Amino acid sequence: MLQGYPGGRYCEDVPADNESPQNPSPSESTEEEAPRVLRFAYVAGVTPGKWIRRWEERVLDIPLQSFMSDDGAQLQVLRDGSADLSFVRLPVEREGLSVIPLYEEQPVVVAPKGHEISVFEEVALADLAQETFLDVAELGGAEMAMQVVASGAGLIILPMSVARHFNVKDTVARRLTGAPATEIAVAWLSDSTDEIIEEFIGIVRGRTAQSSRQPSAQQEKPKKEPKPDRRGPAVKKPKVAQRYAPNPDKGRGKGSRKKGKR
Repeated sequence: MLQGYPGGRYCEDVPADNESPQNPSPSESTEEEAPRVLRFAYVAGVTPGKWIRRWEERVLDIPLQSFMSDDGAQLQVLRDGSADLSFVRLPVEREGLSVIPLYEEQPVVVAPKGHEISVFEEVALADLAQETFLDVAELGGAEMAMQVVASGAGLIILPMSVARHFNVKDTVARRLTGAPATEIAVAWLSDSTDEIIEEFIGIVRGRTAQSSRQPSAQQEKPKKEPKPDRRGPAVKKPKVAQRYAPNPDKGRGKGSRKKGKR
């Protein structure tokens, strides 16, 4: 402990020789458990912004962290614990994983700027049979492959979202028909499934906050206490003696009641 002395000097209290330092109790020495953070990875072309916004609107006590991963590491981030979930591009090895397909991606053909496909909005794969196609994986990924395409070495096929994400100069991309579409899915380790992951999966799949399948909606809401009755005890009104006998002819003609002077 530091104590102040005149002149602005401080000194630290040192226990005397006959004083033994107090040992912290086991509860004090145990480190507090770190707060839960949900982490997810996503491959290029996935835009998780809307899911992040919905999570932040609904779940206020658990932060969300995200980062982009390479296609080759889209499952490794789950195995090594870097991420709790991963948005992957199918196909993947599913052993030990829970995988939910989400949507298909539109394929495009990427060519060097000035290529004849530039004059079309859409081209068929059969019309490009004479072209040289490059292997994206062998070139080190989509961004490097697009740079090779820009040099005029050949063409490549990519998901439209990936081509737009990297947007390499001196290349042109056109919608491609007749080519198989790729598919995006969300994956996580099956053994790690809990309410937090289920909540995130529900948001990704478009469930509303009131959905009965959302863990947060299944929590029992506290019952509201009945409002106090401010009117006080009910007071019965005294009965008033009937001045006239009931008129059996009422509704069928003139009554027997005589009109008095006004």
